[in-house]
Amino acid sequence: MINNKDDVKKQYEKTENLKARISIHDKYSTNKTGFANWIFSNYRIENGMNILELGCGTGSMWKGREDLIRRSGKIVLSDFSEGMVEQSKNTIGEYDNVEYMLIDIQDIPFEDNSFDIVIANMMLYHVPDIDKGLIEVKRVLKDGGDFYTATYGEHGIMEYLAELLGRYGVTDKASRAFTLQNGQKILEPYFDNVKMLRYEDSLAVTNVDDLVDYVCSLSNMSTLASIPKDEIREVLTEHMKDGVLMVPKEYGMFVAT
Repeated sequence: MINNKDDVKKQYEKTENLKARISIHDKYSTNKTGFANWIFSNYRIENGMNILELGCGTGSMWKGREDLIRRSGKIVLSDFSEGMVEQSKNTIGEYDNVEYMLIDIQDIPFEDNSFDIVIANMMLYHVPDIDKGLIEVKRVLKDGGDFYTATYGEHGIMEYLAELLGRYGVTDKASRAFTLQNGQKILEPYFDNVKMLRYEDSLAVTNVDDLVDYVCSLSNMSTLASIPKDEIREVLTEHMKDGVLMVPKEYGMFVAT
């Protein structure tokens, strides 16, 4: 589990690991809508709205959405990692209404009631003090504004891989700090209305080497570092049927107003 700022910075100071994790979803997801497209389809963004994204990563979710960017008000794309901020700037480019910033959700450098929308996807489980982060989100969010936060469930990829590789001592160490199972309870003290949306999906992996690379990119699967890749590949191959390894996924998003 990643449980402090230094660990988070180390994991995300370079973009390669994140790209490896995104790539396997792009190649093998059975839901062809795409998680990013699904997330955006649930945003309620009206013309002129001010938007803050915390933990924007590589910025890839905004790629190809030039019209949405131009008709929005101020957009601040931020991350805790300087490397990610630079990558997102390279991915999206320069716009008069877009600002790229290094921001810690626990200390957001904006005045109260600054944004119509705040986004924090796939990152709250990394925050050392989630309550402090949510207090900050609520503070900078306008009355009636929306907070969007995607996350994973507790019965998806990590649990499945840990079961397959359990004989090597591999356990599922993914953070349970903010999941689909407990997220609503965590958000409700700060927001009047909290709704959970589920994204139905799975992975149909045909090249096990891609999954091996994915697993090795995960800090919460560090136990695998001592296991030869050939053995990991062999275990995964044993569970393929007709050349396909079906891997469960559990993802979704909370919309808090």
